[in-house]
Amino acid sequence: MDAFFTKLPNRGLIHLEGDDRHDFLQGLITNDIEKLEPGKALYACLLTPQGKFLHDFFISDGDRFTLLECEGDIRAQDLFERLNKYRLRADVQISVEEDVPVYVIFGNQNTPGYTDPRDPEMGYRSFEKPDGLEEKPFEEWDIHRIKLGIPDGSRDMIPGKSTLDEANIERWNGVSYEKGCYVGQELTARMHHRGLGKKHLQTVQLGSLPDKAELRSSCGDIGLALIRE
Repeated sequence: MDAFFTKLPNRGLIHLEGDDRHDFLQGLITNDIEKLEPGKALYACLLTPQGKFLHDFFISDGDRFTLLECEGDIRAQDLFERLNKYRLRADVQISVEEDVPVYVIFGNQNTPGYTDPRDPEMGYRSFEKPDGLEEKPFEEWDIHRIKLGIPDGSRDMIPGKSTLDEANIERWNGVSYEKGCYVGQELTARMHHRGLGKKHLQTVQLGSLPDKAELRSSCGDIGLALIRE
């Protein structure tokens, strides 16, 4: 397959600066910030105190700053406002960009960025448009994602309602069960260790949806649906 790229719609950025930014995130996010490595990204979520999904994002570090690549527009603004409510006296400054270009590249990694931490088959993400590669429609990325069974933020997870267990976030490297406390940890850990989840997102053919399946995102003739197992 020849290398190509696609541009993702509706992406935003949260910028964090200050000496406490990692400790600040560690007490909030589902993953372990200590696993973040230079040149790589960490996938994580922010939950309600009851353990329900609010936002997912990709965390990367720069020179004395940290970026959260997230859903854009009002979703980015909502994440910004929620993080600010937790800031209190921490030495962390937070700002938001509601609309930023994000490109996913397949078959070429000559552009600054990082491999998708959920699954290397999801390509290489960059804020810079690559040179010399064919651009393909967003649907090329979307149908590939659905075939793998990977959720796409609030398209597949309902804010304030969905759990990480339903969306298989552990499979996609988005949650740590070894780190210290974070918002929503109690329910998340209990569902995981007791196997309480009865429904999970699965790839489905649109023409043959199982009974009572809850269809979420779709592309072409396939989609992700919440199915009771």
